[in-house]
Amino acid sequence: MPMRLIMLDTETTGLSPQSGDRMVEIGAIEVSQRHIQRERKFHRYINPGRPIPDTVVRIHGIDDAKVKDKPSFADIAPDFLKFIEGATLVIHNAPFDLAFIMHELAKAGLPNIGDVPVVDTLLMARKRFPHQRNTLDALCDRHGIERGHRILHGALLDAELLAEMYLAMTGGNQFSLGVDVESTLASSIIHLPETAQNLRDKKPALPQRKALNIHSKDEEAHKMMMQRIDKESKGHAIWLQHDNNRSPQP
Repeated sequence: MPMRLIMLDTETTGLSPQSGDRMVEIGAIEVSQRHIQRERKFHRYINPGRPIPDTVVRIHGIDDAKVKDKPSFADIAPDFLKFIEGATLVIHNAPFDLAFIMHELAKAGLPNIGDVPVVDTLLMARKRFPHQRNTLDALCDRHGIERGHRILHGALLDAELLAEMYLAMTGGNQFSLGVDVESTLASSIIHLPETAQNLRDKKPALPQRKALNIHSKDEEAHKMMMQRIDKESKGHAIWLQHDNNRSPQP
């Protein structure tokens, strides 16, 4: 496993960046040498450039007034990219957060993070605890991680809880070799629309075979065989109908 991990979480205006939803908060904290480096963190509130629905505000507590004077994601993106450089991202339900981050980077014309390795703790949990609730809250309770101070969702607080939960799932301060932890590149988790289009456009080339050289005797034998079949079928051989441009006989 890599020595430097970044636990990451986001809060958003909704569920789909393709539908116009945006991020309103991003929080990340470093785990190095199996310890949470609380002084090594990244936390920003973000102005999404659109209203935040009340139904979402009730979840994370971030309303329009709170982010009115905050920077856009494009403004904070360079610092974010610098913070995660060379690290593996650890995210609970990675497709959700990655979709927003990669969409925002593309929108801002900034470098993508498709080559960044990612560990999805939701997939880890589902393998270890099948047919059980594997939300971050449920996993914290299962591992005895205190979360009483968490009234609302918050990106940095959730990233810190994620760090504690990840360490608990993988053996505490001593990594357990028996724990199945797999990382995958962000690009294999999220395909942006333009990336997906490029994949569709790259159609495999059909193999080009050399033309067959058919001997005249073989060609004549084939023709005679087709005529015999046509005769025995009383003129219903459809290939001859096409060649002779004639209607089938009754």
